[in-house]
This record gives sequence, C-alpha cells and structure tokens, in this order.
Amino acid sequence: MPRNLRELREWARSHEGRKLIRFTTTSVISTCISETAILVTYGFKIIPGEIQATLFGNALAMLPAYHLNRRWAWGKRGRSKWASEVVPFLAMSLTGMTFALLGATYARHLVRTHHWAHLINTAIVGGTNIAAFAVFWVLKMLLFNHIFRSVEPPRYEANSEDTTPN
Repeated sequence: MPRNLRELREWARSHEGRKLIRFTTTSVISTCISETAILVTYGFKIIPGEIQATLFGNALAMLPAYHLNRRWAWGKRGRSKWASEVVPFLAMSLTGMTFALLGATYARHLVRTHHWAHLINTAIVGGTNIAAFAVFWVLKMLLFNHIFRSVEPPRYEANSEDTTPN
C-alpha cells in the first residue's frame, strides 16, 4: 500500500496500478450507463416496474462493460474466448445483477408501502441500484484480492554481505 503521494503516483504508473485504475473506471462507466437507463426508463414510466427497470439497466450496461474491461483494462484483442472470458464475465455480471435485483425488490417494497411522489420513488430505485453495486464491487475486490494476492519477496540489504533477509 502506498504510504505517500509519491509512492501512489509510482504505483499508478505501474502495470498493476494502471490495470486497477482502468478496471475501476470501467466500473464507473458501466454504473453510469445502468443508472441512467434505470432513472430514464423508470422515471419517465417507460418501464413502470422497479425490478424490470433495474434488470433492463443492468443488462444494457453488460455489453459495454465487457468490451471496456476486455480491451482497455485487460488489454485483450481479437476474438473472445467463450470458456475463459465470456462465461466468467457473465457469471460475475449475473451475480452483480442479482445484488441489484435484491436492491430493486427492497425499493419496490418501499415504493408500495409508502405513497411518495414518483420523483422520490425514482431516487429510491436508483439509490438502491448504486448501493447494491457498491456492496457487490467491494465484495468482488475482496474476493479478487484473496484469489490473486501476491506474496511480496523478502527484502535484502544492499550493502550487507550477509544474504539473510531483514
């Protein structure tokens, strides 16, 4: 973990730093796409149901999210590999969509038990989608950090003739 601004800048220039920044940016872009779709379709009553609007918005964001992650964050080109790229991405996306649908179910409960203005209901539907995405993103990063954690090699003193680690 970077301890100061200089180390943070160095980390951001590293391969892993750039990849994580691009992955995070892709997540922000796809969240903006899904959130906009949900707010527009539910807010203008194009899709009147909270769950249906959430499902539509998240499904709509999957395609750009896949391509941005694959090409920009991970640097892959050419044809997609079904088993090693598409299926794992779909599995993670559908799991994230499940979190969003749980939030939409809660939003539907709030909307139906309280009789607020449609603008407030729209904010609740959008807010639960953002909250569900945030929880899922943190859980996903914790999982990835656990699966892909790297062991830091031992450090040696440069001026010492002894080769034992510090």
